[in-house]
Amino acid sequence: MTDLKISGLVKSYAPPTRVLDNLDLAVPAGLLAAVLGPSGCGKTTLLRVVAGFLRADAGTVELGGRVVCGPGTHLPPERRRVGIVPQEGALFPHLSVAANVAFGLTGTSRAERRRRTGEMLELVGLPGYEERMPHELSGGQQQRVAVARALSPAPDLVLLDEPFNALDSALRAGVRADVRAALLATGATGVLVTHDQQEALSTADLVAVLRDGRVAQCGTPEEVYRRPADLWVAGFVGEAVFLPATAEDSVADTPLGHIPLVAPAHGGGVIVLRPEQLVLDETGTPGTVVEVRFYGHDAMVRVAVDGLAEPVAVRVPGPAGVRPGEEAGVSVTGVATLHPGPLAASE
Repeated sequence: MTDLKISGLVKSYAPPTRVLDNLDLAVPAGLLAAVLGPSGCGKTTLLRVVAGFLRADAGTVELGGRVVCGPGTHLPPERRRVGIVPQEGALFPHLSVAANVAFGLTGTSRAERRRRTGEMLELVGLPGYEERMPHELSGGQQQRVAVARALSPAPDLVLLDEPFNALDSALRAGVRADVRAALLATGATGVLVTHDQQEALSTADLVAVLRDGRVAQCGTPEEVYRRPADLWVAGFVGEAVFLPATAEDSVADTPLGHIPLVAPAHGGGVIVLRPEQLVLDETGTPGTVVEVRFYGHDAMVRVAVDGLAEPVAVRVPGPAGVRPGEEAGVSVTGVATLHPGPLAASE
């Protein structure tokens, strides 16, 4: 098991604009980290530098303490022991499934290649598919084969570049679970690049949120979601409710009433809540329902409240039980953190 350590990484395509700007990231051995961020924040560039496809302008990349990228050092991709799962699988169309999986097994006997190929296909839930051709597979099966191909040489690190984009929503969750299980079974360290917040939160051990070529926050999915580092991270990672607030010790005064704080604070700022912390309650702050969106397992209800420029989002289980135009009270559960700065900073 190998850890990944990135320090001060810089990469520019058109100086002086930096795509990666002194980026730091550490992924402990055996964990899967999701690199999450908007388009143009440097996610794919980071992956390509770690893989060795691009030379960094400055900074270092270490795998298990071995410098693969640094001042005067640039190991080529084939010497880094890094497996890659590209978007849409990118299998070799003229090779069978077995030949695709065994592609990176150079210098081994035919028997060993056959054994390792069967082992990897078993791991990704495709035993007996050795003789199939890529065009005979579904999209989800092709992605599983791509993962098996990346894992077959027993790499120290596996890089996954938005590998589930081409899959429909019904298939995506199952393939994600299979890929996650395969990584765990081999003990490989993984980095998943994605722009899908739910994918990052539900799949990874760590979530690194990128902004303008730097890591804005890195932590467990729960830490990033429940305790965002700033208002931008809060608004990017999932739905958020922003409330102007004035704090006095361990309680904040907001348009939705008094809210207990995680840590004592004083002065003005912004409270960040998640929609599931809000409850439709007759005894709560009065408001008017302006929108209801039903998702099956839950519903999102937006309620206009006096004193707030935007309606607040309330997540309720199952059918909402209210309609636009109806009166509804809103109460808050749980605790929150006060972020300094005006409400406009969250936009």
